[in-house]
Amino acid sequence: MRLGVLTGGGDCPGLNAVIRAVVRKGVRQAGYEFVGLRHGWRGLLVGETQELNLRSTKGILHLGGTMLGTSRTNPFKEQLSPEDVLDCFEKVGIDGLIAIGGEDTLGVASKLAAIGGKVIGIPKTIDNDLSGTEFTFGFQTAVQIATDAIDRLHSTAESHDRVMIVEVMGRHAGWIAIYSGMAGGADAILIPERPFDIEDVCDAIRRRHESGRNFSIIVVSEGAQPKDGTLQIHSGEVDDFGHVRLGGIGNLIMEEIEERTGFEARVTILGHVQRGGTPTAYDRVLASRFGVAAVNAVETEAWGTMVALRCGEIVSVPLEEATGTLKTVDDDLYDVATTFFG
Repeated sequence: MRLGVLTGGGDCPGLNAVIRAVVRKGVRQAGYEFVGLRHGWRGLLVGETQELNLRSTKGILHLGGTMLGTSRTNPFKEQLSPEDVLDCFEKVGIDGLIAIGGEDTLGVASKLAAIGGKVIGIPKTIDNDLSGTEFTFGFQTAVQIATDAIDRLHSTAESHDRVMIVEVMGRHAGWIAIYSGMAGGADAILIPERPFDIEDVCDAIRRRHESGRNFSIIVVSEGAQPKDGTLQIHSGEVDDFGHVRLGGIGNLIMEEIEERTGFEARVTILGHVQRGGTPTAYDRVLASRFGVAAVNAVETEAWGTMVALRCGEIVSVPLEEATGTLKTVDDDLYDVATTFFG
C-alpha cells in the first residue's frame, strides 16, 4: 500500500516527530510506502510530492516545523468538490492519506471520508481546541514557551512598576492563556470564551497598587473579545478558510490601561515564537504515539477516523466528531484560574 502524508495549517512543534513515527512504523512493520504531499492540501491538488522513507526521516525527531512544508490551502475554495479532491489520490499515486492538522485540515479530511475517501486524521494544533482528544501535540510546547516568557516578564514588571500584557495565541479557545497564565502567576487572564470588561481589569490593577503591589501581569488570548459596547476591535484580512488574521488585542488593552489608570504599561506579543523551535519531551512522545496509532488504524482499515488521547490511552474517534465543534475552556478550569487573579 502507498500512503500519502500531509501537514496542513499552522506549523507546530512535533510535526516531524509524527512523520518519523508514521514512516518508521509503516515501513518496518507493515511494508507500506509513503509519499509526502508538500504544503498541505496544495501538494495533493498540484501533485507536489516527495518520497518519505527511513533515510529521509532520519534525525528529525527533535526538529521544529515540518519537513513537508505547510499552507492554509482550502481545496474547496477552488470550486472543487470532495469528489474532485478525491480524484487527486489516483493522480499522485496513493491508496490512502494520513492528514496531520487542526480544525480546517481535518475538516477537509472529514468531507473526503464522508464520500468514501480512505483518510486517517492526526490532531495537530497548539491551540488544543480539537474535540475528541484531551490534548493535541504542540500545545504543551506552546504553553512552556509562553510560561517562560511570563516568568521573564515578571522581573522587569516588578523592577519598573509596570503592567505587562502578554498576548498569546488562541483564536477561539483560551487554552494556552489559561495554562500559561496559571503556571506563570498572571494577575488576570482574558480568553475568547469569557468576554471581558476593560474597566474591571483596570479596577483589579488599581486594587493591586493600593495594596502595595505596583506591578501586574495580564495574559490575553489573541481572540479575546470585550463585552459589547466597551471596546472597538478592528477586523483584518481573512485566510482561505475565512478566518480573520488576529493579533493586536494586547496593544489595545495596553493603551486603555494606561489611559484609564495612569500606570505605565507594556505589551509583549509572542506570536509565532510559540509555534517554533524544539518540541518538549511530552510533545515528542505524544506525536510519536499518534503516528504509530495512525498506521495501526490503516492496518485495521479504520478509515474516516482520527487518533486521539483519552484517559492516557490512544484511541480512534470519527473525524466528524473531532471537527464538529471546537473544544473550549470549561467554566470549572476558568474558575480555578480566577482564584489567583489580582
